Amino acid sequence: MIRHIVLFTWTEDATDEQKAAVTAELRKLPGVIPQLRSYTVGPDAGINQGNHEYAVVADFDNVEDYLVYRDHPQHQAVIAEHIKPILATRAAAQLSV
Repeated sequence: MIRHIVLFTWTEDATDEQKAAVTAELRKLPGVIPQLRSYTVGPDAGINQGNHEYAVVADFDNVEDYLVYRDHPQHQAVIAEHIKPILATRAAAQLSV
């Protein structure tokens, strides 16, 4: 199994509405990308200072399924239209689990 983890920090001028739109749009993806086995998205719980502000954790059966998700037009549209306009920093990793 492949686990994809992404962490975002938003720009200072990102609005609550823009952040909510990211969550709403990302949550649509499991309905259009069947290769997603598990998908969790949302803002940081605010427990530790210095954390990124948002996380995505996605599980796939194999690398090929992850690549379908990565390159899927709807996923790419969410990135281009909702994430990139308010993105300050991004960190990502793919783990074999």
